[in-house]
Amino acid sequence: MTDEAHEDHATYEHVDEDWQTALAVVAHPDDMEYGGAAAVARWTAQGKKVVYVMVTSGEAGIDGLAPEECGPLREAEQIASARVVGVDTVEFLGHRDGVVEYGLPLRRDIARAVRRHRPDIVITSNFRETYGGVFLNQADHIAVGRATLDAVRDAGNRWVFPELLEEGHEPWNGTRQIWAAASPESGHAVDTTETFDLGVASLEEHRAYLAGLAGQMAEPREFLEGFGRGAGTRLGTRFAVPFEVFPLR
Repeated sequence: MTDEAHEDHATYEHVDEDWQTALAVVAHPDDMEYGGAAAVARWTAQGKKVVYVMVTSGEAGIDGLAPEECGPLREAEQIASARVVGVDTVEFLGHRDGVVEYGLPLRRDIARAVRRHRPDIVITSNFRETYGGVFLNQADHIAVGRATLDAVRDAGNRWVFPELLEEGHEPWNGTRQIWAAASPESGHAVDTTETFDLGVASLEEHRAYLAGLAGQMAEPREFLEGFGRGAGTRLGTRFAVPFEVFPLR
């Protein structure tokens, strides 16, 4: 089945929400907001804890702003954005925006975060080469998503990255599933009808970044409505966020 056929005809199952803690690992500030923040708002309203980890500070994301100015600005916008949906902890790993490489350093840094936060669920962004077989994905997204899949398992193996043990980070095998948001291979989704407006408000906190964009992505409500309605139709709700689910146990 092609991506387009999968997108047009398959229905989604509801994700498992019987968990308490989640760790979201994505490449850039704004990656969670372009689709996933409304789901996070739902979960924090349920009393769940969600922590954000940004692999970069998004410092290469605004053409008219030098990285040394852009990075701190985008970090501040991400912290404000996360607060809108009930996320109090946002961490930045300091990898260079735009040139993130899949490899052992990235896997180790993500594994360290998993061991520190000990989540039930790990969330990342789409790491497939396209969105729906139409739009090309970005290299950092692909590298971070693929590294996250491996790093979650690395976090449970004491013989991988033994330096983490020396730092005091004991192995963690408690992650039950990894979820890749907005994947064209999604088979599950979460109903975000009640928290859709919070998702829009969260994206709107990225003011400097949005000001430098053009087209539909510069209009938070318009973009998220199109994205959310399509997923909601397949879940049987007004709005939804889709996920590709990888069970670990």
